Amino acid sequence: MRPKKIRLVMSAPDERCFKPVCKPLSRLKSVYLTLDEFEALRLSCYECLKQEDGAKMMKISRPTFSRIINSAHKKIADALVNIKAIRIEGGCCQIIKRS
Repeated sequence: MRPKKIRLVMSAPDERCFKPVCKPLSRLKSVYLTLDEFEALRLSCYECLKQEDGAKMMKISRPTFSRIINSAHKKIADALVNIKAIRIEGGCCQIIKRS
C-alpha cells in the first residue's frame, strides 16, 4: 500500500470532542474524525467550496477529497444515529497558518 500524502489543514479545531448531553463521556462510545476529515468538511460544507477547490487547498486529488468527505459524513451520521461522541484527532496532516 502506498503511503498517504500529507494533507494541508488550515487550522485545528478549538474543541476536539463533541458529545451528546444525555450521558457522561465515560459511558459513550466514540467516533474518531481525523483532522483531514474535519478540514474537508470545513471546506466543503462550511466554506461551501467545490470539491475541486477544496482538494487544491489541501494539496490532494479531487477523488481523494471525495473519499475523505464520504468517510467524514459516514462517521458523523454514525455518531448522530447511534448517540456517540465525536473526537477529532490524528490523520496524515500538516497544519499551516492562514495568511
